[in-house]
Amino acid sequence: MLRLFKQYYPVRNAIFVFGEGIFIFLSVVIACLLIIGSDQVHFDPPLLLKVLLITITCQACLYYNDLYDLQITDTLSELGIRLLQALGAAAILLALFYFLFPDFIIGEGIFIVSIAFVFLLIIAWRIGYTQILNKGLFNQKIMIMGSSDTAHEIANEIQQKKDCGYEIASVLSDKPWEVWPCSSNAGMICQNHFDNVCDLAKQMRVDKIVVALKEKRGTLPVKELLKCRVDGIDILEGNTFYEMLTGKLIVEQINPAWLIFSEGFQKTKAQKLIKRTVDLVLSAAMLIVLMPLILLVAIVIKLDSKGPAIFSQERVGRHHKPYMVHKFRSMRSDAEKETGPVWAQDNDNRITRVGHFIRKWRIDELPQLWNVIKGQMSFVGPRPEREHFVKQLEEIIPYYGERFSVKPGLTGWAQVSYGYGASVEDAIEKLNYDLFYIKNMSILMDIMIVARTVKTVLFGRGR
Repeated sequence: MLRLFKQYYPVRNAIFVFGEGIFIFLSVVIACLLIIGSDQVHFDPPLLLKVLLITITCQACLYYNDLYDLQITDTLSELGIRLLQALGAAAILLALFYFLFPDFIIGEGIFIVSIAFVFLLIIAWRIGYTQILNKGLFNQKIMIMGSSDTAHEIANEIQQKKDCGYEIASVLSDKPWEVWPCSSNAGMICQNHFDNVCDLAKQMRVDKIVVALKEKRGTLPVKELLKCRVDGIDILEGNTFYEMLTGKLIVEQINPAWLIFSEGFQKTKAQKLIKRTVDLVLSAAMLIVLMPLILLVAIVIKLDSKGPAIFSQERVGRHHKPYMVHKFRSMRSDAEKETGPVWAQDNDNRITRVGHFIRKWRIDELPQLWNVIKGQMSFVGPRPEREHFVKQLEEIIPYYGERFSVKPGLTGWAQVSYGYGASVEDAIEKLNYDLFYIKNMSILMDIMIVARTVKTVLFGRGR
């Protein structure tokens, strides 16, 4: 498994993405040989950089068109349509780049010919990769011990995500009446006791044992697990494995001891300095570049409905310190006159005509760049919340107050992973992601979140 941005990914997934890049690169090289001629082509650094530019552009468009989400591109027709859309977007981006920088043009007709090879090679590559996934080749086998909700969540995640890199070889329940979906996997062994754990693990060639017991005291087979560990089998606590598998926690299942002794929550002075510097530079640059758009949106809001273009509202910041957040007004100015503080809902009749548009494309968040410059917010962090809801949620949701150990953000891991929430259940699920971010935050993870935010904004998702 590879650890990237504090999450674990199967090595074969990295090979899949890297291999696809190689095929795109080779497609352009083949097109060069066919059009220019093998005797005329000189693969010097300038030419290789031009080929690399096409490769990176194509793969970026594949990513932004969800072609690396195998749950979306699970049919050949969907794959073909999205691939054509991605390659079309790549052609437009490269044409614009070549217009601005004509020296980077690789040769007339080369890109068009290479697109044909890219399409055929990627289709063939993905069909082969799908066969590998369907047959479970190179999966790591795991044994799940326990009958907790976490154990069931782990099983569900593995069965739903065929590219997760794991296969459940056996399930050992601590309840004699526990029922597991063994029928869904003919090779899975289920038993309602912990006898001969190590022998069974060796028999099944298990790579990891995931301990997800509701209560470990008096039930944990210490000697058997120690024997397995000495023999080279990884032993993982259920919440730790779930975090690795999903990129989130389960706040209703974890206990304080797990949070205290687990890795993470590191906030060094160097990290804080770099994060603050990036916040200032990025926010100031965006305010300068987007100033014409900000002025235009302010005028349109004023023309569309009565009230100020920008409204300010108190939110709870780091260490529960209140501050005034600034946003473009997307609702009527008297939106909460009769109801008081309530979460916005889908198709909320309080949202104005312009409000629907600016909320969909996240334009209403732009004035918060000023909050970032003032140091009240960060570019990446948990979503800022109002004190009215914070008091309610802290009484209901365990560890909710821990999200205030960092600055709230314009965007965040929860926003790009889960989207907009308008209920207590949504708040719980978003906290699962927020705590994962706070526990594992880093500059590289912030960069990934910003990249995913761009994807969300481009396709108008999350609201």
